Amino acid sequence: MSSGEKVGVVGPNGAGKTTLLRMIADREPVTSGAVSVSDGDLSYLQQESDVSLDSSLYDEMWTALPELDQLRKRIEELEDLLLLEEGDAESQTTELDRSHDRFKLLGGNSVDSSISRVTTGLGFTQEDLAKPCGDFSGGWRMRISLAKILIRRDANILLDEPTNHLDSASKKWLAKELSEYPGAILMVTHDGDFLESVCTRILDVGQAGVTSYQGTYSHFLEAKADRQAQLDALADRQEREIARQEQFITRFRSKATKARQVQSRIKALERMQRVERMVDAKTTHFQIKSTGRVEQVVLSAESVSHDWDNLPVLLDVSLEVERGQKVALVGHNGGGKSTFLRILAGEVDPLEGDINWSERSRRGYYAQHQDESLNRAFTILESVRESAGDQPDGDLRGILGRFLFSSDDVYKKIEMLSGGEKSRVALAKFLVQPNNVLLLDEPTNHLDSSTRDELLGALDEYDGTIICASHDPAIVEEIATHVYTVEHGELTLTEVK
Repeated sequence: MSSGEKVGVVGPNGAGKTTLLRMIADREPVTSGAVSVSDGDLSYLQQESDVSLDSSLYDEMWTALPELDQLRKRIEELEDLLLLEEGDAESQTTELDRSHDRFKLLGGNSVDSSISRVTTGLGFTQEDLAKPCGDFSGGWRMRISLAKILIRRDANILLDEPTNHLDSASKKWLAKELSEYPGAILMVTHDGDFLESVCTRILDVGQAGVTSYQGTYSHFLEAKADRQAQLDALADRQEREIARQEQFITRFRSKATKARQVQSRIKALERMQRVERMVDAKTTHFQIKSTGRVEQVVLSAESVSHDWDNLPVLLDVSLEVERGQKVALVGHNGGGKSTFLRILAGEVDPLEGDINWSERSRRGYYAQHQDESLNRAFTILESVRESAGDQPDGDLRGILGRFLFSSDDVYKKIEMLSGGEKSRVALAKFLVQPNNVLLLDEPTNHLDSSTRDELLGALDEYDGTIICASHDPAIVEEIATHVYTVEHGELTLTEVK
């Protein structure tokens, strides 16, 4: 990579994209070859957050700049000592002046504005800066880790799925931020639109190794398709030639007069370097079927209101959903979509109002960060077995095979999985539960493109009832029968299809 280059890393599940980043970051040993970073420091965004849960968001941002953070704290300490008239005032004043000069020289006076700009861009409010990091969910902690990297501004940054926990507004802001970032960026993501906005080169990681494509993500798709067509044409010609030579060998093998030609052609076939076709990556394959017929009116929510920390989130919200409807809840983050879904799922009791489900409804709830609820010490099979009732392990292994976990893969510990693999486990665990109503909170957020496409197809064909909060345009435009906007605590029907 050259200085300032923006490179995206793509490839099928299990191809080694995360491993590549870990080796570059010196978090995993290299079995052959060498990795060197010659131009400046390097920051690495992993798929696990690395924040101090006891620190406030504001203080955690400062830890991205260790020397400035130490100076800031020492300045505060010296000012307190002088105010309390404790110790040698003259030496304290001298040290304070030197610390202020050093702080200013290192750009300390602009850090607060950087913290405000970055945290706001990633969806935090000014009030959030005072909150302990432990008050935020895992997805928001990942935003904190990303914010620290953007504030630190090293010459090289590695980003593993940076958009996984972002809404559309934060994602748009981050795309602009990274495209204008002066340093070099190597980024793994399944988000093609994001890659298109940021990257000027694509690395395709597959079974045959790593192939570099210059240009945007759309250029990569075109070039890869052209390369695949060329390889297929070469392979077709070669296979025809091999068949012709084998036909000659079979026909004249027993004739002494042709023995030399036969042996020559056999050796030529043995020496021939076979053209390798590009193999399509394995994809998930599953269906979602509802269990049992439900009444005509599935849900009646009446005059629901709720507050968080005395701030109103939902205001007198009412909703009636009938059997077979597929309801999409849209709106900006913080508008109340997730809170409403959690109330419908029974995870939160509303301060006011009533939730009435039909007697035969069997509800499944998929949270926005469902993968965070996985027990890291469990194996994949153990995790899915938790939700599977009395289904035998043979059936569960069959289900996991459709999610690309085959053979001994099912005995891998959750803690050893990549972010994409955890998302597939969480989805498999959710789908083994019998249900006829799906409550979904951003279900496509953390999925790779093939699993996302499979889920969208399954939701489209699902014969039960769906209530889904999502920013995914495919869910809103292609699957939903009713679209409601949740803004400022109010629910408004915006489209019926």
